[in-house]
This record gives sequence, C-alpha cells and structure tokens, in this order.
Amino acid sequence: MSIWATLAGTALGLVIGGPLGALAGAAAGGAVDAARSRFASPERRRVAFTIAAIALAAKMASADGNASAAEFATFQRLFHVDPREAGNARRFYDMAKQSVAGFEAYAAQAADLLGPGSATLEDLLDALWMIAAVDGFHDAELAYLEAVAGKLGFDEAAQARIRRRHLAPAADDPWAVLGVEPGSDFNAIRAAYHTLVKRYHPDRALAEGVPSEFIRVSELRMADINAAYDRLTGRRR
Repeated sequence: MSIWATLAGTALGLVIGGPLGALAGAAAGGAVDAARSRFASPERRRVAFTIAAIALAAKMASADGNASAAEFATFQRLFHVDPREAGNARRFYDMAKQSVAGFEAYAAQAADLLGPGSATLEDLLDALWMIAAVDGFHDAELAYLEAVAGKLGFDEAAQARIRRRHLAPAADDPWAVLGVEPGSDFNAIRAAYHTLVKRYHPDRALAEGVPSEFIRVSELRMADINAAYDRLTGRRR
C-alpha cells in the first residue's frame, strides 16, 4: 500500500489531537508533542514523517501568500505522488497550505524522528528549496527556509552550505558539488565522493524508515554527485 493510501486509512485510527488532527487545523504544537509516543512502530513512524514533510512543503508554498499550481506539481514530482493517489496527496497538502502557522511543530517532529541535522532532513530541506525556486525566491520564503532549517537542527554553517547549492550562480560546479577545493588531487576527490555517497545514498533514507515515495531528492542529489565525480575523474571510482 502506498504511503498516500496509508495516510487516508490511518486518519481514522488516530485521535484528533495527533499529527493528522494538527494537519487538519484542530491542533498545532502541543498535539504533535503529545502524539510522538504513538509512533514507535515503523509504519506509524513513516506516517508521522510523511505528515511532517507534507505540512512543511505545503506551508513553504504558501509562505509568499500564493501557493501556486506549479509549486504543487513540484511537490508531486519530488515526493513521487502516484497519479492514482493524487486525490489523497492533494487533500492533505491543501489542509496544510491554508496557513504557515504551526510549521515549527512539524519541523520539530521531523527532527525528533530522524535526528537533528540528519541527511534525510537535509533531503527534506532541499525539497523545500526546490519548491521555493519554482516562482523565484521571495523574502518571506527565505525567512521560512531559515526558520525551518533551525528547527530541523542545522547550524549556521550547514545552512550556508545548503543555501549555496540553490542560490550560487554556478550550481553545477563539480568542485562545489563534491565540496572540495578546485584543483584538489584524485585522492581528495575520491575521499569526498565516498563520504557523500555514504551520507546521501537513497538506501540510507530507506534504512531510516523514510517512505519510498520520499527518496526522490536523494536520487537527484546522488545523480549530481555522480556527475560531478565523473567530470573530475573520468569515472575512476
């Protein structure tokens, strides 16, 4: 069963004070805190993370006051929404986009589930940046991204590194993608490459219990990492 269908079915099994209730607007921060202990099982953990991701993505789209159809299309692409489940995905997305209010609770929940500043949370933050980029970056969106990043457990240095990936004029610079100084030797390039593969490989996200629908950002980042390595070394992995 897809995560979208699971969400639709799980809603009946949770009290309104849980994360689904919060997403529907029945509660905000305290309800999420009270519900964390209910998500010990892998399935419920997947549901909790998914709700946090939907909420943050939808609220990202509405941060500038205009949650556009193009932003929702980007959400669907990044989070791999099967056309057969588009109705379920849209339902939860539309609930969350009504207001930016309460985003802190969902960001805190995601950090609790996966560990502050984890690679999977970096995937989620990258997805928010990609949604924001659809119609150009607005001051309100940039402020939202900074606030979410802090709640997800990223310090200023990590936030600056992530921000450069999306705002730098040469985003496809292979040296920048691998995080090595231009002109570095093969050993340094290879070491950086293997470190990045270990941190960002999609299998890592799956092992952490993230739904398979949510690994698209990991796949995109790994494609960039592989392409950068190939450009610099000629595939000498």
